[in-house]
Amino acid sequence: MSPNNFDNLPPNDVQFDQEIIDTPPEDDDTVKKAVPAWIISIVAHAVILGLLAVIVVASQVEIAPPPVHITVLPPTPPEEKPRPEHEIKPNDIKIDVEVEVEKPSPMSELEVPVEEFNREEVTDAEVPKGRDDAKADSEMGGPGALMAIGPGGGAAGMTGLRTGGGKKRALGKYGGNRPSEAAVDSALRWFKRHQSPNGQWDVDGYPANCTENPKCEPGTEHTGADGDIAGTGYAILCFLGAGFDHRMPSQYKPTVKAGIDWLLSVQKEDGLFGDRNYEHPIAVMALAEAYAMSNDAALKGPSQKGIDVLLSRQIKDKTTGYGLGWDYKTSNDRNDSSVTGWCVMALKSGVAAGLNVGNGMDGAKQWLEGAWKAANKDFKPSDPYTDQSHFPYTWNQNSGATDKEDRVPMGALCAVFLGHLGDDPMLNSMANFIMAKQLPKTYPMDTYYMYYNTLAIFQVAGDRWEKWNGTVRDILVNAQRTGDGCFDGSWDYEGTSFHGHKTGRILSTAYCCLSLEVYYRYRLMVEAQK
Repeated sequence: MSPNNFDNLPPNDVQFDQEIIDTPPEDDDTVKKAVPAWIISIVAHAVILGLLAVIVVASQVEIAPPPVHITVLPPTPPEEKPRPEHEIKPNDIKIDVEVEVEKPSPMSELEVPVEEFNREEVTDAEVPKGRDDAKADSEMGGPGALMAIGPGGGAAGMTGLRTGGGKKRALGKYGGNRPSEAAVDSALRWFKRHQSPNGQWDVDGYPANCTENPKCEPGTEHTGADGDIAGTGYAILCFLGAGFDHRMPSQYKPTVKAGIDWLLSVQKEDGLFGDRNYEHPIAVMALAEAYAMSNDAALKGPSQKGIDVLLSRQIKDKTTGYGLGWDYKTSNDRNDSSVTGWCVMALKSGVAAGLNVGNGMDGAKQWLEGAWKAANKDFKPSDPYTDQSHFPYTWNQNSGATDKEDRVPMGALCAVFLGHLGDDPMLNSMANFIMAKQLPKTYPMDTYYMYYNTLAIFQVAGDRWEKWNGTVRDILVNAQRTGDGCFDGSWDYEGTSFHGHKTGRILSTAYCCLSLEVYYRYRLMVEAQK
């Protein structure tokens, strides 16, 4: 070892080596006596080191496994198959399948946006002015059932066309489009802005609830309890028709809930709303549909009590004791078609909600047949596309007298709700009358007739619906007030000209909004029966 190496060792090591170097040598006799022990020690250590080396080397030697003999058999040759004359490539494959495809109508080809929207508990975001920019939410509106049209109804005929994908398909199939849906959404926003703090829609006080200017004008007819109950029922029906109830989260949930709570607060102990068989069925219809859509058990009792009132007030035939139609109040013989129309719709909503409607619908069928025959004594069906028939405003089942035989819209819609098929002479002939005499050409129009007729002709379907929808839909969209403060989203009532139209803007807006919801609000009768 060189001096430099010693210099690099730790101090203790250097000292130890120095002691060894400086130790004086022992005498020769001592060395000679120790030689045998040294030899034995060296030999022993060499043997031990040799054994350790063998062990280390042996541990690193890979021991090869014994050979394994595997016999590999050749695969069985595949069965010979004749080669095709032409080698098939993916682009050469052609499949001819004969499928009967219904040719889409021009109405079904209208562009309807397929978009997903997030339902928010409350959404007060500003909507751009102009109907094309507004969007209606079309997510699920509730876990319950929705209205079905046609005999049977009830659970077997329930459908979800008011919400989700069913709503989008119905819009595209039956003639709705982006502007019509935008108009519905704008109308719902108008109703929301004009709801009173207590939840009602006030016929003459509603403008005070809106913060925008210029202000809408108050209604001047039915400004008491009857008008407010009917107006609130109409507004709730508009929200429900678009798929918004009081339980599923949406920007309109608080609005609908407040409206329903107000209706419940004014329902009398016996189940009656107001005094007349007019506002009463409208309110019952709203409650029953809300119950059908939401399965809210709190609405079952009040809805059933409302139905029970209708059944107790149904006019009875003196001879058979069978139920018929309804008058404004309890009556023995004056069957009013306008009043009866709302009562039939309320009972149908009760059927959809699974409520007990007794034999009320069967009695209404007797009224429909009796009133129609009384107004068309000389009617003989000949051509389903040209035959026309009437329907009376009133019918006395005892004397057979009729009055003002121009309530065809009510007769046609009740025929649909009471199960008449599209090829039925009664329904077809009234539909022909509507198309010939009551197809609107411009706004303002008779929005009351228009509402009934839109629902009825939608059920008749075919060419008549395409003509009706292609006319009425665009008239309504273009007539909606836009971008002018408090009026934005509503329809004017001046010039609408039906009896009671001065109830005002709440009424005209409800009829127009409900008419633009026709594509998904009720399922087609012919489809419900399949």
